Amino acid sequence: MSPLSKCPGPFTPADLPLDEEGRIYHLKVAPEEVAPDILVVGDPGRAEMIGETFLTDVEVEREHRGLVTVTGTSEISDERATVIGPVRTTVTTSGMGTPSLEIVLNELVAATEIDLKTRTRKARWPRLHVIRVGTSGALQSSTRLGTPIITSYGIGTDNTGLFYDAPYPDETSRRLEAELAELVDGAMDEGARFRGTIRPYVGRAAPELVRALKDAADMLQVQTKVGLTVSCSGFFAPQGRDVGRLPLSLPEADRLFAEFDPRVEGQRCENMEMEASFLLHFLNGLGHRAGAICTTIAQRRTDAFDTDYQQSVRNATRVALLALAIARAREAQGS
Repeated sequence: MSPLSKCPGPFTPADLPLDEEGRIYHLKVAPEEVAPDILVVGDPGRAEMIGETFLTDVEVEREHRGLVTVTGTSEISDERATVIGPVRTTVTTSGMGTPSLEIVLNELVAATEIDLKTRTRKARWPRLHVIRVGTSGALQSSTRLGTPIITSYGIGTDNTGLFYDAPYPDETSRRLEAELAELVDGAMDEGARFRGTIRPYVGRAAPELVRALKDAADMLQVQTKVGLTVSCSGFFAPQGRDVGRLPLSLPEADRLFAEFDPRVEGQRCENMEMEASFLLHFLNGLGHRAGAICTTIAQRRTDAFDTDYQQSVRNATRVALLALAIARAREAQGS
């Protein structure tokens, strides 16, 4: 990949902290311990589960500050699918929300793009393929609990992405941002203190990963839906859950986005979670490839919650791992 940054370094210890062994600080991993094919999960226990269940020849198992990182080899197929070949894969923890994810993604990119010994950016580096495997709340009444949602566009109602001036990925994103700003303002009271300050940003999932996820799901016979994902800065009020004693700035946010028609190939806003928006905005803006597949464990229209969702998450994980293999094989073939 060609570098996009105007900051070649050297980067100071304050800007890019390393530990006493020269590893990236929060994840405590060295560059050679990070594979270019990566799964990002919110729960450290899920990272451990994926490492134990799906990875062989494990090279690295590291935990620091609640962030678990495992690197090994995955090989996913089914009876009908030709094995596409083992893929060296890293699974790491994002934590909950875009602020934590911002740290993790920057460190993964730094470990890939920066020579940590000289603290300068390399002339070239491999393109990362990163897929978030998460859980989410379904926004459409037609979605059954346990259905994995493949994200086409991410709508960020958090503000983490606003600190990175990535270009619009396409004209659809530009249009959606303008329409969503009007939608949100119109849903807030005229005298609301923060009216006019919640400005959703829109990122696009890498089309290559969306296609690979859809194909992997078909091969593994996992029923999925494709649609827009709304990412929020928290779990309760930002997602329209009114359980506190303060009034909500944006009442019934879940219903607001569920009823919005994005006019994107017949798709709807399918789910709400807390990370996909920044993942897509940041990584795809850098020229890496990012996507997301999130199992629905809450049904916001019927007020249902699935406490037994682990098998659904395992199914989504298998889809994501096979998608990484498919996407990497296609990239190598130039298709």
